[in-house]
Amino acid sequence: MKDSEPDLSLFYSEVPAEASALFTRSHFPGAPIVVGRERMRAGCLQAVVVNSKVSNVATGEQGLEDARRMARLAAHELGISEELVLMSSTGVIGRRLPMDKIEDGLRGMALELADDPWPAARGIMTTDTEPKVLSIDVGSATLTAVGKGSGMIAPNLATMLVYLFTDAKLSVATLKDLLEDATAQSFQCLSVDSDTSTSDTVALLANGRMGPVDERAFRSALNRTCLRMAEWLARDGEGATKLLRVQVEGAATDVEARRVARAVIDSPLIKTMAFGADPNVGRIIMAVGKCVDCRIVPEKLSATLQGVAVVEKGLIASFEEAHVRYLLQGDPVEIAIDLGVGEGNGLGLGCDLTEGYIGENAAYASS
Repeated sequence: MKDSEPDLSLFYSEVPAEASALFTRSHFPGAPIVVGRERMRAGCLQAVVVNSKVSNVATGEQGLEDARRMARLAAHELGISEELVLMSSTGVIGRRLPMDKIEDGLRGMALELADDPWPAARGIMTTDTEPKVLSIDVGSATLTAVGKGSGMIAPNLATMLVYLFTDAKLSVATLKDLLEDATAQSFQCLSVDSDTSTSDTVALLANGRMGPVDERAFRSALNRTCLRMAEWLARDGEGATKLLRVQVEGAATDVEARRVARAVIDSPLIKTMAFGADPNVGRIIMAVGKCVDCRIVPEKLSATLQGVAVVEKGLIASFEEAHVRYLLQGDPVEIAIDLGVGEGNGLGLGCDLTEGYIGENAAYASS
């Protein structure tokens, strides 16, 4: 599908795995999402097949059949049931999958299976600048995360494409709880450009080959891995040069704290302030103030930028502008906000906005 780069990846477990997944809530889900929801009712997977370049979105009944055929081809290659294959597609919207190329590409892939996940991580990339893989030991088991995503990122109950694999033994119910908890503290906090993808998928597979693990230890490892991956995705946002991290506390509720954090992360003015290292801190007040559905008491608002107090009791604080300008040249850019009205806390993860984002997206469909 691509002129030169890898664009088709296959992940395989030697035995069926307990599985849970979250998908985009977009009203225009890709065909793989529609079929994937059906597959996940059984809570069992053994393989994931993913293509980049074409997303198989807005392709109607034929797109659904193409998604199912992609799974059938992968299942035939691996010698497993097609119901055990989850498929994902990412890329340009509104184009059909080139099924002949996919069939040719899958043929013989079973002979190329290897322990190293990096080649597969490269195959799912779209505008990413680098493949993304994280791995951590949990007792005798291992947890590995493979992800992609640089643009059209503002999760709504899911994320870009992230696959989490473990050989720990965990039930489907436990996986569902673990996954929802981990994404709430990571991918759900992430926004590159405020646009929710039609193909968002995050899946967690546990094949149990290393036996049970301490659930508390696994939860901690999963949360840390998802947060690290979310930060990596943000830092690799299209055209990005910096990670933008916003921590909100003192909100009326956690929901409102996350809403304020997202408002700050999504603001083009905050993003360009970060890119240009311009300590125009009035933009923080603006971003908080536009959250009209949240409890905001102006005279209780405080904020720091790169650890420097820049807003106190709703007023711009006295600070050395040249020093903050210097600090803003670093990575990440950190904004901490205290609303002073409650106990709610929330995190926002994003990136700066540069000319590179415009250049990348002005010709995306024709590149």
